[in-house]
Amino acid sequence: MHPTQITEWKQHLLARAVDVFGGTKSTSDPPALKVLHAKIGQLALENDFLEGALIKAGLLSAKR
Repeated sequence: MHPTQITEWKQHLLARAVDVFGGTKSTSDPPALKVLHAKIGQLALENDFLEGALIKAGLLSAKR
């Protein structure tokens, strides 16, 4: 490594460190937790239903 190159990298980092580590935050909306919780519940019910159906059909062992 050449010392000049390291000095250039350091200056570049110092000039843009605020953008990388402490810049403005994105203005995206926070996720709708009620919608996400509802989707998790729906998927859990679907998994339980499918597991039961597969066990009844003999395609999945009940002793997992």
